Amino acid sequence: MEYFFGIDVSKANLDLFIVPTNKALKTSNDEKGIEEIVRMAKELKPLSIVVESTGVYQNSLVSRLIKEDLPVVVMNPRRIRDFAKAKNRLAKTDKIDSEIIALFAKEIKPEYRNFKDETLQELTALITRRDQLLSMITAEKNRFEVSHKSVKNDILKNIRSLEKHLRRIDENIDNFLKKEGPLNHKSDILNSVPGVGKILSATLLAFMPELGFLNRKQCASLIGVAPFNKESGKYRGKQSIWGGRPFIRKIIYMAVLSGIRFNETLSAFYNRLILKGKPKKVAIVACMRKLITILNSMIKNDRIWDAAAF
Repeated sequence: MEYFFGIDVSKANLDLFIVPTNKALKTSNDEKGIEEIVRMAKELKPLSIVVESTGVYQNSLVSRLIKEDLPVVVMNPRRIRDFAKAKNRLAKTDKIDSEIIALFAKEIKPEYRNFKDETLQELTALITRRDQLLSMITAEKNRFEVSHKSVKNDILKNIRSLEKHLRRIDENIDNFLKKEGPLNHKSDILNSVPGVGKILSATLLAFMPELGFLNRKQCASLIGVAPFNKESGKYRGKQSIWGGRPFIRKIIYMAVLSGIRFNETLSAFYNRLILKGKPKKVAIVACMRKLITILNSMIKNDRIWDAAAF
């Protein structure tokens, strides 16, 4: 019999549903509960174990399943909910969610992707914290402009403190990328491209571990810069980008603005599009697509930047 596991994750609990036996199990999200799920998985040998991504709460479970060489896949909750709507399953409880996830595992058979190891989780945490600090600094600066003079000094002190923390995080990212190993080598390859700095390279390594294993279309789609058609009957709408990983897209956008000025390949490509009458935003998105394709190719072929090759 072919088994499929669906696991709904929360901070306190793990809800398991098994197809086709329809057996449900609720256990604690701790070492004891995880061990119980691992024991069942080793006994039944499911073809797929799908876990819904819930921030960091699934990490211990997934790491343990990977350690036991079990076929676990972490899925975006939005895909699970879209699947539930297609099944007309609109009610939402932990048990129902785990059942839907198990059905998703059976019918969709999602492709396996490498889960982040401890090293990548550390880099992800540093990059995420850096983005949080930038958001807080921006918010405080905006408050400073409109606040009464009685609190301006307090806001200014907070800004300086946050900026100090930001510098420390930047130093930690620098030191992390300087460590000998695969990430250091990949970082050197990415940083060899004019317009690509440490933040973009670190972001790609942390949030796009698939880089170097994708084709052109997959690469563009993954970060949300692939154009999608809008057609229905006689209607022919404009192509537009959609989906993907917005955090990466934001960083690549900033890198492209720099690359258009300092990278001859991107600059020439951008100017050709403008001369053809393309709107600036369309040209910038096309440059983003070209840049991520170049970076993917460089990692795949283990080669540093060569303008003549691109």
